[in-house]
Parts: sequence; structure tokens; C-alpha cells
Amino acid sequence: MDQSARYADLSLKEEDLIKGDKHILVAYHMQPAAGYGYLEVAAHIAAESSTGTNVEVSTTDDFTKGVDALVYFIDEAKGVMKVAYPNDLFDRNMTDGRAMLVSFLTLAIGNNQGMGDVKHLQMQDFYVPWSMLRLFDGPAKDITDLWDILGRPRVDGGYIAGTIIKPKLGLRPEPFAKAAYQFWLGGDFIKNDEPQGNQVFCPSKKVIPLVYDAMKRAMDETGQAKLFSANITADDHYEMLARADFILEAFGPDANKVAFLVDGYVGGPGMITTARRQYPQQYLHYHRAGHGAITSPSAVRGYTAFVLAKMSRLQGASGIHVGTMGYGKMEGGRDDRNIAYMIERDSADGPYYHQEWHGMKPTTPIISGGMNALRLPGFFENLGHGNVINTSGGGSYGHIDSPAAGAISLRQSYECWKAGADPIEFAKEHKEFARAFESFPGDADKIFPGWREKLGVHK
Repeated sequence: MDQSARYADLSLKEEDLIKGDKHILVAYHMQPAAGYGYLEVAAHIAAESSTGTNVEVSTTDDFTKGVDALVYFIDEAKGVMKVAYPNDLFDRNMTDGRAMLVSFLTLAIGNNQGMGDVKHLQMQDFYVPWSMLRLFDGPAKDITDLWDILGRPRVDGGYIAGTIIKPKLGLRPEPFAKAAYQFWLGGDFIKNDEPQGNQVFCPSKKVIPLVYDAMKRAMDETGQAKLFSANITADDHYEMLARADFILEAFGPDANKVAFLVDGYVGGPGMITTARRQYPQQYLHYHRAGHGAITSPSAVRGYTAFVLAKMSRLQGASGIHVGTMGYGKMEGGRDDRNIAYMIERDSADGPYYHQEWHGMKPTTPIISGGMNALRLPGFFENLGHGNVINTSGGGSYGHIDSPAAGAISLRQSYECWKAGADPIEFAKEHKEFARAFESFPGDADKIFPGWREKLGVHK
């Protein structure tokens, strides 16, 4: 059934919709299945995403038609369609009237993903008007709170050198805590990897107190504050609370140095919102494990990594992993810096919409996946700043000298870039950074050809 007469109005102007402050706008890449017209399918998507069904029904009235989602733009040649969703379509909390990300996803990425007349459909960008933006939680904590703990300036406090305990699974409590201590002697931030939780061989009630003891010893030895991001992901709301409460009790007077890591893609918005609302004093670390199933550049359905990051800021994530922009081992490219800009700036351009955040706290880009001290200078140059958390597992524990030396090499890499220094010359005066060349010779050969001769390494 062609529903374009009701669910499409190509006379609508985007600037008028934005000024009206009454619609969330969504841009999709769409390709119809064979035998279907572009506008026809676009209208069907808008119908299925709002008030429509595949047949006329007798219960529709004039009010219902007033909250129809409307296709307002199509470019069939480029495969682009845009839909305006009235704000009133979206579910609100009974308890406080706040907006829910699950409702946005239910409508904008719901049944339309399985319709038979759609071959490809992927959300590329969305715009949230101020009237809806103010109904989302946004972050309670941001990177400035971590800089405070670390004794840094609140403006441009810089790079936070972090790691992931490696191996990601298989360590018992004592080796786990020892690995944390070894890194903290040189670095700032340790996170659980996404599967690390309460395994039978490493129960939380045993390992967490040992990790805190390792943190205290490292702080005593270095005279510097340290940070730990603890995984509280669980299927059940009460299990999440039990994990979080135990961790806070274990860290006691240093509970402010604890972030809570939640696997937000596999766990969903409910887990993120539970952590955000129940523990607003903790930095909320959004881990996006599994997202590549739909956000990979090869994907043709779902939504992009850009959309995922933008949604995380709405929900209240203090930081989210954003990949390595082509400088690490994960998929991505240099233009992915646009993801970081959208979540960290108060005014930013997406691929289709400009978004004003109206003072909502920023979400920190967390850089992870195959990074080491040799790859970081190019990354910082591409991004244009170093106000990020970087969790380098192999880049720390793979350093030829020690995890602490690996952590120091990461910090020195940032200092090298910030100073505008030549990395080879900088390495001559900074041992840990220099030894990173020997630790990761494959990267060194690729990024800094001729480094052996210049650094006097003959092996």
C-alpha cells in the first residue's frame, strides 16, 4: 500500500522544522527492495515508525494523524531519506516526565528494520531539539572531574594514560591485582575489559579489595592519584546495584577514584540509565562491545558508530569508546574524529545535522584498540588535541621493560606531540619512549623508517 499521501510531505523545510522545536529529525541511508518505489518505501518506514500499519484501520482519527512521522526529504540517487518525528510520539517516564532513549530506538530503529520492502536501512544522524534535549539526563560527570582527581587543570587537562588488564580473561585475583599495581606505577587509569566481572576463578569479592590495595600502594609510591573503572554490567538491575555498592564500599575513602563500566550496547539503554541515575557521583564508562554487528562500515542496517556515540551523551555516559580513527587495530578512519567532536563539543556538525547541546556536559572520547606510544602522535595530530582517555593493553604490557615503562611511554608520546617535537629526537632524551620502538618494531618500521640507525639500535 502506497502511504506517501499521508506519511510524506516534501514541501516541509528542514530549517522550519528546526525552528519549530517540535520534531526529532532522523537521516537514513535507504535502498528499497526490488520492485518498490523510493518514496513509497520511505513513507512506509515513517508509517511503521509512528502511527501507521500496512492497512487502513477504522480507529484512526484526526488527532492520530497529527502525530504522524513525515518523510520531508529524499535523494534517491544518493539513497538518503529524512524523517521528522513529532516530539509527542515519544514515551516519557511516569515518575518524572523525562525522555527515554529506548522509546527513540523503538520508533526510529524498530519494526522498520525488518520490513520486506526495505533492502537497506541505516540511521546516519539525528537532530534533537532543545525541547526534547532538556528531557534527557546527559552526563553527571565528565573528564574535568577526573582531571580534578589527578591534580590537573580543569581546562585542557590533557591525556589520561590508561590500560586494560591483560590477558582479558584467565587471571586469578592475586595476578590481576599485581598487574594493576605494575601499570599504576607509571599510568593513571585502569579499566576492566568487557568480559571481566565475577568469574568463578576470579570472584569480585576477592579481587576488588586486592585491586584497591594495589591502588593505595601505587599512590603511596608515586605520590599520584590513580583511577579504576570497574565493570558492573549484569542482566539484572539489582545485580548491577549489588556490584556497584560492593565496589564503593571496598574503595571506601577513595570511592571518587572509581568509574563504573557498563557494556552499553549489549546491555542496552536500561543499564546505562540505571548506572547514571543510581550513581551520579561516579564517572560512567560506556563500553560498546558488540556494536560492530551493526555499526561496521560494511553494515547496511541499524545505525552507525556516530549515532551510537551521540546517543550515549543523551543517556548520560561520561565517556564512550570511539575507536582509534584508523590508527589502531579496529575498523575506522581519520574522519571518525567527527564522532569525538560531536560528543565533546557544545556545538558540532554531524554528517547531516548541526547539533547544539545547550551546555549539556560532554562525553569523553575513550581511545582503545591496538594503540601504543608510536601510534599516538599521529592520532593526536589527526584529532587536534589530547584530552582523551587512552586504554592501551598491549601498548603497556607489551613494553619491553615493564607495564609501568609502557605507561610512561604513552605519557611521553603525548608530551612529544604537544611539544611539536620530532619523535626520533624526542626518544633520544626519553628512555621509555625510545624503548617503545624496540617493543613494537613492526610499527616502528612502518611509521618511522630508519629508526634503528637514528636511535643506534643494532638488532
